[in-house]
Amino acid sequence: MVATPPASPSAPQFDVDRSSPTPLYYQLSQAMERAITDGALPAGSRLENEIALAQRYGLSRPTIRRAVQELVDKGMLVRKRGVGTQVVQSPVSRSVDLTSLYDDLARAGGAPTTSVLELAREPASADVAAALGVAEGDEITRLVRLRRTHGEPLALLTNHLPGRFTLTQEDLADHGLYQHLRAQGVHLSVAHQKIGARLAGAREAKLLDEAPRAALLTMERTAYDDYGTVVEHGTHAYRASRYEFSTTLVDR
Repeated sequence: MVATPPASPSAPQFDVDRSSPTPLYYQLSQAMERAITDGALPAGSRLENEIALAQRYGLSRPTIRRAVQELVDKGMLVRKRGVGTQVVQSPVSRSVDLTSLYDDLARAGGAPTTSVLELAREPASADVAAALGVAEGDEITRLVRLRRTHGEPLALLTNHLPGRFTLTQEDLADHGLYQHLRAQGVHLSVAHQKIGARLAGAREAKLLDEAPRAALLTMERTAYDDYGTVVEHGTHAYRASRYEFSTTLVDR
């Protein structure tokens, strides 16, 4: 497969206001952020190099470097060796509801795709058996998937299901897990969920295209059907640079 060449270097329109008390680097970073948010600099756009930007705007290279770093720190730009500085996809914001990542991405136009890394029937360990409400050693299904959005790695998903469920590589590659369970007549009613954070291991960092020991968001979830029976237990890891959870808080 032939790789798609990076987009031609570009830069936003920007007029320097030297009379403003706002620092020049911040004026430029705000102009770039607006261009990214408005779509003038779409995901994949490659910025001109520091010398070209300094000449374009009549600013020093340290000013350009600091403006760019502001957006790198926000996760809106990324520096790639041999490519330059590129605009990244907007972070995926997901509400804390009983939905699957696949469904949420599909509804938002995120073009989700899935690589099934592992799918096996195995005896339940003590921890997994306790989470699924089965006896230790009972046969269960374990699956590990890499979820992408617009072709970019986003999450590494590990799930355990009781042995009564049958899954195939095709089911999981073409549909979300919850979508497949619903097709089997399962109605997910409630889930217990914990959200946390940790550093990526070497394998996780490689799969998620992150630096070693990059920050990851984590979610652990146990979902139940209408009868209070455990349907699945999942431990998921998300790129903190590309993903966030959102929720609404109500005063009682």
